Amino acid sequence: MRWTPWAAGLVLMLGTVPAAGQPKAAEPRRSEATVVARAQVPARPAVADVVDALARVVRFKEVEISPDGARVAWIETVPSEDESRPTRHRIQVVELAHPEAPPVRIAAASEAGFHEEEGLAWSPDGRQLAFLSDAEKEDQPQLYVADVVGGNVRKLTSLTGQVSNPRWSPDGRAIALLVIEGAEDIKGPMGPAARETGVVEEEPAVRRIAVVGVADGRYRVVSPAGLFVHEYAWSPDGQRFAVTAAPPPGDANWWVAQLSTVSVATGATQVLYKPTLQITEPTWSPDGRSVAFIQGLMSDEGVNGGDVFIVPAKGGKARNVTPGLKASPTHLFWLAPGRLLFAATAGSDSAVAEVEPERGTISVLWRGPERIAASSYNVNLSLARDGVKSALVRETFTQPPEIYAGPLGKWTALTRRNEGVKSPAGPARSLTWKSDGWEVQGWLVAPPSVPAGTRAPMITVVHGGPAGVITQGFHAQTLVLASQGYYVFLPNARGSFGQGEAFVEANRRDFGYGDLRDVLAGVDAVLASEPVDGNRLGITGWSYGGFMTMWAVTQTQRFRAAVAGAGIANWQSYYGTNQIDTWMLPYFGASVYDEPEVYARSSPMNFVKQVRTPTLVLHGERDAEVPVSQGREFYKALKTLGVKTQLVVYPDEGHSFRKPAHSRDRYARIVGWFDTYLAPTPAKVDAAKR
Repeated sequence: MRWTPWAAGLVLMLGTVPAAGQPKAAEPRRSEATVVARAQVPARPAVADVVDALARVVRFKEVEISPDGARVAWIETVPSEDESRPTRHRIQVVELAHPEAPPVRIAAASEAGFHEEEGLAWSPDGRQLAFLSDAEKEDQPQLYVADVVGGNVRKLTSLTGQVSNPRWSPDGRAIALLVIEGAEDIKGPMGPAARETGVVEEEPAVRRIAVVGVADGRYRVVSPAGLFVHEYAWSPDGQRFAVTAAPPPGDANWWVAQLSTVSVATGATQVLYKPTLQITEPTWSPDGRSVAFIQGLMSDEGVNGGDVFIVPAKGGKARNVTPGLKASPTHLFWLAPGRLLFAATAGSDSAVAEVEPERGTISVLWRGPERIAASSYNVNLSLARDGVKSALVRETFTQPPEIYAGPLGKWTALTRRNEGVKSPAGPARSLTWKSDGWEVQGWLVAPPSVPAGTRAPMITVVHGGPAGVITQGFHAQTLVLASQGYYVFLPNARGSFGQGEAFVEANRRDFGYGDLRDVLAGVDAVLASEPVDGNRLGITGWSYGGFMTMWAVTQTQRFRAAVAGAGIANWQSYYGTNQIDTWMLPYFGASVYDEPEVYARSSPMNFVKQVRTPTLVLHGERDAEVPVSQGREFYKALKTLGVKTQLVVYPDEGHSFRKPAHSRDRYARIVGWFDTYLAPTPAKVDAAKR
């Protein structure tokens, strides 16, 4: 199930006007309690004003340093006035020898305007930059190559279908791509699902590796037709690819993908490793004798975490070279035979470490309490060939993102795009607490101010996954909620990355039990140390966080208000209706047909008569990962049982929202719902005065 941080992609979409055809968001009660409470604290800014300020924040989609460490390229996400495409992308390149010089714009088209661009890839000599752009036709990317020295940009492909992940061959003569030919309308598991009517006979799409000649644009498909390729890497001699792949459908079968090699010349495939859990990041040793990868319990493709393994390239036994590591590696960089580096989430920090492949000795090269990234979800950075020079995005809860470059841990800023942008929230801090013998970590972000002698309400935000993690970052949802006078509590309960594989696996066959105990113990830890009103607690989340919200209100009365987004109400009915059911097998240990009682044990619907908490239910109409029927099932039960509730279904949306009007409406409803049900009573206000 997709880990969906609400911050991602929503900064530019929030407003206060409900979407057309939707009922108005809940309004705060204009009671005496509300008036008295507002008199005690500084006037809070309007949600729309906060979002307008956040809309000026420039986001960075990708950053790549050239292999020789001479140049850094990145993609900026620039706001747009077009409601159908609220952002545009802009590729920039800086010469590190002259970092003070203005960056050079790399564009696929000469006309003004911005296009959807991604997939930055430097040539081995660092003189050419490959990228994907839909400059020729909207939503149809093609492969381009820019000569960053001469300034020439060439289009190499004229494809119809999905195109992604360009990678240069070691000799620089070819570029490989992942392609789904003819699949213009495939949106992926996060997008709106295709409508199915009539006789449903699924013809799964297949993503294959194709190779394009740089000089002549000659195109050929390499990998076999029966293999859906998720990730790939060129071997050092350019003769093979290491791939993570499985039979289609790709959206579902990533969880059973195997590690294989594919011949570049013939497409012949050899399986190297059949994993016990999920695998990602296939990475060749420089001598071509071994392949490293990350294996762990991962609930979402592209959200990485686990241990680092190595397997011989000719086949053989895989070795775990980081057993017992109290961190979650996310990306690999094999720079020399004895130098295998990895980026990781380590507790509350981001980190870069080196493991000696033969002995497993680990050295921490850098660790810091911040988010470092070159992608949306994972701790990552871009490394030059020497393993010293690097480029990355750095951000915290109070500092907006910027591009940095330099030796590891000694970075200097290349951009000041967000200079002057201030966080609308108060200070943030990491906290840890004990729960069932585990040490659990989380974050607490304060509102801008809490007057002496008063206590503020708090909203607990449970992340999705469950294998995900909240790290520092200039997250829109957190900042918006804090700006409205709420403490925001972000627990990384068991099942989360950051504290090693045992912690990630600690919620298997136990959804909602141990992880909820972790969340509630964290709430107690906050109440013991911060001026939080224990009678004004809310809870929210999306995807797995939506399930945890539904589950929490069936198990406890501690929360006075809840907002469940794309949540799972019934694991039994969910199993047969979602389009990515394979993810559930490693978590539940068996299918719902073999062990239905395990699924029933964690289903909120089986405890729904215990709910008293007003609960807002939000869902996308065409969600393939969590069908809207889950939201309807929970809402109907609450309505029947007399619990205050509302269901909002957003037309044509999937698991991740694409329409700005819907995202604005969603934020307005969330804030309005909590304002309504977490307002203080007159008695509590009087007590606070005394």
